[in-house]
Amino acid sequence: MPYPAPPPRPLDAIDRALVRALLDDGRLSNAELARRVALPESTCSGRVRALRESGVVRGIHADIDHAALGQPMEAIIALRFAGHTRMSMDSFRERIAAVPGVIAAFHVAGADDFLVHVTATSSDDLRDLVLDHLTSVEGVAHAQTSLVFERIAGQRQLG
Repeated sequence: MPYPAPPPRPLDAIDRALVRALLDDGRLSNAELARRVALPESTCSGRVRALRESGVVRGIHADIDHAALGQPMEAIIALRFAGHTRMSMDSFRERIAAVPGVIAAFHVAGADDFLVHVTATSSDDLRDLVLDHLTSVEGVAHAQTSLVFERIAGQRQLG
């Protein structure tokens, strides 16, 4: 019989400093990261690897200017389903990830079931995305589209 995995170790001050530095600039070299948190490079590399393996650091991502790529329109679409079966929710989760223009989707509690963050080239493109890929999904009872006028970055503080 396999032994259960040990519980994840709590993050210490060095782990938190590494995560903060990566949040500020995910492109830092290991040497620069080590310098910022006052660690030897080999120790820093091992710590970052442990943070990745434990799932604390899930990835490093680029912050893309969608308008510069020809998709100046952003919206958040709130979707409400008529029924809430696991199969319909799982099916939607799989489907939404493949829809062109979807930046992120959030399965949420409350009046709505999903919030979908999308980008589009125009209002016609946005309408087509909503009609062809969201409201056409079996079980979707209501969709409300809110245009994004401005994106404001948060502080990215650690809990």
